[in-house]
Amino acid sequence: MIVIGLTGGIGSGKSTVAGMFNELGVPVYDSDQRAKYLMNNSELIHKQLVELLGEEAYVDGRLNRSFIASKVFKDKELLQKLNGIVHPVVRQDFVDWTKEQDSPYVIQETALLFENRAQELYDKVILVTAPKEVRIARVLHRDESTREQVEARMSNQLDDETKLKLTNIVIENIDLDRTREKVLKVHASILADC
Repeated sequence: MIVIGLTGGIGSGKSTVAGMFNELGVPVYDSDQRAKYLMNNSELIHKQLVELLGEEAYVDGRLNRSFIASKVFKDKELLQKLNGIVHPVVRQDFVDWTKEQDSPYVIQETALLFENRAQELYDKVILVTAPKEVRIARVLHRDESTREQVEARMSNQLDDETKLKLTNIVIENIDLDRTREKVLKVHASILADC
């Protein structure tokens, strides 16, 4: 089984592209959603987050996302510590999930693939790109974030120029029809390698 990493900066549309692969029957592991699930349900993560951020990290046993975001997005060192707690658990969850799949290839959608220096864990890496202003507009449209908050989150991610040097496949996601055409070509190419 071929294991593909799918990544892209905030607002690039990586989830849209992941959905297109999923529509083609490719199993897709959504790292962000699983991380949220595991942060709420893993006793190990719960214990370590409380040690790192205090009891306020959880309210009534549920993750206090706004509190955590207010702490880590201003403090890169704290964000690294948070990622050091969550990412190994997510990684193991992905490995376990992969063993349950019956498909020529699987995709792990993950925002911080290069930031975590994880590219060597995949057979191929797909990078989803879009111009910065398009990405900002998308995030402002979907979230209740301010431009400053979006740019702060972008500053915690590598720029596309750096990512392009580390990736195998690029899908530019501006026009959905063109994006879908590229996904179909990439899908056929990966299947040919299986």
